[in-house]
Amino acid sequence: MEFLPENVYHVFNQGNNREVIFRQKEDYLIFLSMIRKLILPQCELVAYCLMPNHFHFMIYTDERVGQLAKQGGLLLDPVTNGLRKLLSGYARIFNKKYNRTGSLFRQKTKAKLLTEDSIVVNTTGGQVDYCTNCFIYVHQNPLKAGLVARLEDWEYSSFRDFAGLRNGTLCNKQIAARDCSYDPVRFSNDCNKEMTIDFDDYF
Repeated sequence: MEFLPENVYHVFNQGNNREVIFRQKEDYLIFLSMIRKLILPQCELVAYCLMPNHFHFMIYTDERVGQLAKQGGLLLDPVTNGLRKLLSGYARIFNKKYNRTGSLFRQKTKAKLLTEDSIVVNTTGGQVDYCTNCFIYVHQNPLKAGLVARLEDWEYSSFRDFAGLRNGTLCNKQIAARDCSYDPVRFSNDCNKEMTIDFDDYF
């Protein structure tokens, strides 16, 4: 992964062989607390969704991403290093708790740049903004997977925060409004609409 300043990225990974990575509520909460400790000091979190066997982040990188540090024989930017620490640290906790060994996540975390060449053509021939639609896509995940009947019933995403149902402090709503067309009045309705493009094909 290479992160450049002043961009929005969709970052995602899943359990190795699609294994469940969050078995209990406590697991989700541990992961969220580690995001606060290891990711927020390095970049802005725009949105997130934790699913039983994978996760999605939208992040905004700023000048902090240029502060490279040596890790072993590598020079890593702080976002890449933060993600590395997050996944390896959580895997250690998870493996110890559930008496398992081996890798928990897929080897490579993927990051899709959303703010450069951000226009794609949808199935009806119109144009779709990557940032705006990824923002909706991330929040729609629990409903599309059949985990809940209503998006507000899923605790482990930023949907409740953006819908005004919870005072979460992980996500930067100003950046969401600026780069993802977030509007608190329209947000819930937007997330409950069928998307005009299947972003699973792109992510």
